[in-house]
Amino acid sequence: MALKIAKSVWFVSLIIFLAIFFYNYASLGPSVTIVEGTAPVVASKEGVFYGFLAVVALLNLFVFLVNRFFAGTEFKTWFYGLVVTLNAFLAIAINYLALYNSLEKYNYERIGGIIYGSIVLIVVWLIAWPVYLLTKRLIPR
Repeated sequence: MALKIAKSVWFVSLIIFLAIFFYNYASLGPSVTIVEGTAPVVASKEGVFYGFLAVVALLNLFVFLVNRFFAGTEFKTWFYGLVVTLNAFLAIAINYLALYNSLEKYNYERIGGIIYGSIVLIVVWLIAWPVYLLTKRLIPR
């Protein structure tokens, strides 16, 4: 049952990411500033588009590979959750990139908590699997 819920949450996260991604892609200018400073990093709109799509496609392709080659439902459920957290991080990243390249005045310190919170969520989710295996081994049923 948990695996079915994880699959549906993963699918919804992918759809939500794509909606956020296409909405923000439409608002980007022809060149996208990624890092400002003495050596600014600027990419084309198309480069950002295909780069994000390649990363998301690769991450979500692993879901199908894990589903095919791993038998344990607990690991599959955990992996679906990991991909959901990565999809959420990428949605936040493209939102931040579009906001950064817009002409609006914005206090960028306010979004730092959201970005760091999503990174913490990924780290917690990565640590959860070894902790689960350790407690399963130490506390037999």
